[in-house]
Parts: sequence; C-alpha cells; structure tokens
Amino acid sequence: MLDLKFVRQNADLVREAIANKGEKVDLNRFLSLDQEYRDLLVRGDRLKHERNVVSKQIGALPGKDQEAGEQMAKMREVSRQIKDLDTRGKVLEGEIQQIAMAIPNIPHSSVPIGRDDGDNVEIKRWGELPQFDFQPLPHWEIGERLDILDLKASSKISGSGFILFKGLGALLERALISFMLDLHTREHGYLEVAPPFLVNRKSMEGTGQIPKLSEDMYLCEQDDLFLIPTAEVPLTNIHREDILRGDDLPQNYVAYTACFRREAGSYGKDTRGITRVHQFDKVELVKFVRPERSYDELENLLGHAEKVLQLLNLPYRIRVLCTGDLSFAAAKCYDIEVWAAGQDKFLEVSSCSNFGDFQARRSGIRFRETPGARSEYVHTLNGSGVALPRTVIAILENCQTASGDVLIPEVLRPYMRDLKRIE
Repeated sequence: MLDLKFVRQNADLVREAIANKGEKVDLNRFLSLDQEYRDLLVRGDRLKHERNVVSKQIGALPGKDQEAGEQMAKMREVSRQIKDLDTRGKVLEGEIQQIAMAIPNIPHSSVPIGRDDGDNVEIKRWGELPQFDFQPLPHWEIGERLDILDLKASSKISGSGFILFKGLGALLERALISFMLDLHTREHGYLEVAPPFLVNRKSMEGTGQIPKLSEDMYLCEQDDLFLIPTAEVPLTNIHREDILRGDDLPQNYVAYTACFRREAGSYGKDTRGITRVHQFDKVELVKFVRPERSYDELENLLGHAEKVLQLLNLPYRIRVLCTGDLSFAAAKCYDIEVWAAGQDKFLEVSSCSNFGDFQARRSGIRFRETPGARSEYVHTLNGSGVALPRTVIAILENCQTASGDVLIPEVLRPYMRDLKRIE
C-alpha cells in the first residue's frame, strides 16, 4: 500500500505506474474522495471547536435565561451536523481505503517499461545447455518409464493439475527440499521456520494477494482461511504490527511449504506433465531490511537463489521483469528460469522481488533505530529458493541418459542414500 500523502502529492507518477503495470484504478475518484474527506475533517473540527466554546458560554449563563435556551438549541443543531459529518466521514474512509488497496506499487526506476513477459530483459546466463546424441524426452515420459511419477493416480485422487511422486521420485523431492534448507540456513544465514499452511484474511491482504489475486486463491469459506499460495504470506506476517529494533535488521527467514494456486486464467497452458499445477512444494526466502539496504539485499537474495541451481549444475538465465509483467506489490523483480532440455525451453523456478515499504504499510511492520526514535517502515523482500516441481523437471530432462536412466546431481547424493542415478 502506498502512503496516501505520497499518492496525493505524486498523482502523475502514481497514474503512470498504474498504466505501466496494466492495472485499472480510478485515481481521479480517489483524489476527489480524499479531498472531500479532508474538507470534511476541517469542517468537523470547526464545528467541534464552536460547540466547545459555546458550551462554556452556556455554562456561565443563568439556567432560565432566554439566551441560554437559544444557544442550547443552536448547539443541538451543531451536534447533529457533527454527527452527520462523522457518518459521512466513515463512508468516505471506507471508499478511500478500498481504492488505496487497489493502487499498485511504484516500479523502481531501473525496471524496463513493457507490456508483458515478451518485454522482460535477459541480463545473465549461467551454465552450458546439455547436448545429447539422442532425442531427449520430456519429464512426463521419463517419470512414467522410471515409475517415479504417477499422474493418472493423482488425477484420480484430486483431478488434473496435481502430482503424485513415488519411490525415488518422492525421495528426489524430499532430497531437494532438505538440500535447499540446509544451504540457506548453513551458508546464507537464514532462520528456518515451519509456518502454518492456512492463513487468515488479514495476512493475505498484508502481502497483497487479496483483493487483487482473489480468483487465484483457495478459500476455506467456513473458517475464512486461505491455503497459502507461497510461504511469503505466513513468513511476512510473522512481524505484522510489530516494531522491530534496528539492531535486529536484517531478519532473514526460510521455510519449506506446500503452495496452492488455482492458476485462474491459465487454462490450456502447459497442460502436459507437472509444469503448471495447483499444489507444489517450494522453499521460500523472506527478508526484512532497512530501506537504504533493500536493493543491495535484493542482489544478495538473487545470489542465494542462483546458488541452488549452480550447485545442482542446472543451466539457467535471469530476466528483469518489465512493468507490465511485474506483480501488483513488487517494485522490482528478477525471474530465474532453468533450462528444460526435453521441452527445449526455460522454466521459471524463482522470482526475487523487492516490495519496498508496500507490504510493510499494509501490514504495519516498522522498526525503530534507537529506543524513543521515530519508527519507520521496513522494506520486505522475498524469493523462491527455489520452487519445485520445475527443478525436478530440469533434473529429469537435463540429466537423462541414452539408456533411460537419470543421473542424480552430485550435491543431492548424500540426501538420496548415496545413489548416483535413478534407474
């Protein structure tokens, strides 16, 4: 959420951000309501001041004095006007808040202007794309041949868009999660958290998932709880309405969770295999940092996610997202896309984003540099470190052999009973 004073004083900049992000917000109505609300406050304060002054005067008049009766009648009318203004003020506050919650974050000046993912800018590639002397297979064929992936069973259990790993496939999934958690806690200094997979409405609003992305969320209506779309939601809300100490920043958290998304509006895309599913595992990184450090911390975050793929020896590229592909809440975002040889394309496995103080304002997350100092909003960042199952896809497709086996990346072998391949 943007500071309302900032929106008021920088209307052209906000209007430009709304257009560049492809959002639809009636900013003119917001400004009109905001002006009406502030005018109403001034009128209300004047009437309250008048009431206080006249009330003191009435108190000094004789009880049966005609003037006292006239003044009391006048004050009853003033009190009625104040009540009407207060009622109107509450209505205006609600309408202003509703529009304010729909205003997107301002893209950072370094973010390229563009309409969609076709305008994202590639800034880096790492690793050599694998070369084969045979036609590489897609992961769904590999998984079926090795009997480690059973999409028929998962469809029978839950419907399309769900995964059932088994045997060494399930072990590979668990190995990747353990490897990533160990890497981020031992080498990158994150604190591991095991958060709830269900969160309340306030948590979803604070991180910007709702109301903007409501259609993509799974809601348990009876309890008004949401299945998390990412661990970003519970991790960020650890400090909702907290005032942190400056000495405690940065705060770095990592968590494994299952993630749940309806994938609304994506029907017909990536229907084969496990590229686009409704439930998937992910290791997530979240940072709470000082404002002046947030873009340096974004680069650090990106490096931590990259390290996962480098140790797995999986080639990837990094693209900085243009304004039209940038999320509602992000000020800047890098996508890391891993190569999938069987499909001959890159697949996104991590988005590393800086939200500035956008989420912190919505969630009331502040810090105080020293006791008694004025509190400030922290900056929040998050990134996948990294997401599955696309990492599994990359291993199956890039590490396949002519004999039909899949070589296990060396760094994962201690997590997989020292096996060197899936046969």
